[in-house]
Amino acid sequence: MVRKLVRDRIPEVIRADGAEPVITVADAEEYRRELRAKLGEEVREYLEAGEETAVEELADVLEVVYALAALHGASPERVEEVRRAKADERGGFADRLVWHGNRQR
Repeated sequence: MVRKLVRDRIPEVIRADGAEPVITVADAEEYRRELRAKLGEEVREYLEAGEETAVEELADVLEVVYALAALHGASPERVEEVRRAKADERGGFADRLVWHGNRQR
């Protein structure tokens, strides 16, 4: 039997397609475990995506990140604040810099 964390409305979609889903509600520890697994799944899907679906897959990654943030008591806005502060302090990735180590002095 298939076992994976799904979006909240997926049971409705399955029923609309004429099937009856078998669903359980995860306890807190199982939910944490399943979200971490889901993050890996969504990242893999992004890495395998073509140009036409890459943004859709990134949106799925972001949805899981927001759910994980909520487990840590953080809102999407708080995650963005932390991201912005780190970017202000250390920069982002727009310059495409690749580090190869340091030279001896």
